[in-house]
Amino acid sequence: MSTSTAAMIPAQRQRPLSWKNITQTILGGYVPLVAATLVVFLPLAWMIISSLKSPGEIVTTQLTILPQHPTMQNYVDAATSVPFARFFLNSVIVTTIASIIKCFLAIVTAYALVFVRFPFRRAIFLLILVALMVPPQVSVLPNYVLIAGMGGLNTYWGIILPGLGTAFGTFLLRQHFMTLPVSILESAEIDGANHWRRLWRIVFPISVPTIATVALVTIVTEWNDYIWPLIIVDNPNMMTLPVGLTLLSNSDSGSQAWGILMAGAVIVIVPILIIFAALQRYIVAGLTQGSVTG
Repeated sequence: MSTSTAAMIPAQRQRPLSWKNITQTILGGYVPLVAATLVVFLPLAWMIISSLKSPGEIVTTQLTILPQHPTMQNYVDAATSVPFARFFLNSVIVTTIASIIKCFLAIVTAYALVFVRFPFRRAIFLLILVALMVPPQVSVLPNYVLIAGMGGLNTYWGIILPGLGTAFGTFLLRQHFMTLPVSILESAEIDGANHWRRLWRIVFPISVPTIATVALVTIVTEWNDYIWPLIIVDNPNMMTLPVGLTLLSNSDSGSQAWGILMAGAVIVIVPILIIFAALQRYIVAGLTQGSVTG
């Protein structure tokens, strides 16, 4: 066979269902995926199962996975041992107000960084990037001195005010806004639309996935925030749910408290799971849009 004839024969492709491809798919894809899922899911599953067990089934040498006699008594005890309804209300108020303000500030700041011409715009964006690298724990002491001096101890605004700036949300939205077609905004400007109208009539509707992603991250962060509310609040009537769990654990330090603590933890995470289920379809699209720059 001549060289030219051999070159014309296409190379034999490997069969898609060959043992080599199947092995690579399982070891390189499914095994890490299943392992990561178990690492995340098993503690949550154990927490939910333990919340339905009696104290004797939790603290025992004979380990059982499922409860032999499921009971909701742990949830009743958690709700009556401490003012859980008040904790829940405080978390809802703080999370709602803080998330709305933080998302609004992130949207308008990102819009200004992309579509408004003003001096030192790049320097301000670099400062935002620097803020992403600074741990929030660094600012706890200065914030406490400031808020305490302003009379913000045991107040809603004292919990909310120090965390209103969101560098992550501003960065993600700014990256997404840079991918938007400039021609649409230029047409709106020719028609007489000001920046405010362009933002809410054009930019906002086509950026819903990214904004929903920022909103979800903000809600989860505010709902689960523990360090700052623990420091700024010592009145049980102003505690949020994560801090209330600490009060719940201190109310009963015996073996009877494990089931009650598990029930309290379930109450804390259920609202976030519901919000995540409602917004999860936007997450991948939002992160993908924000990761591409124009």
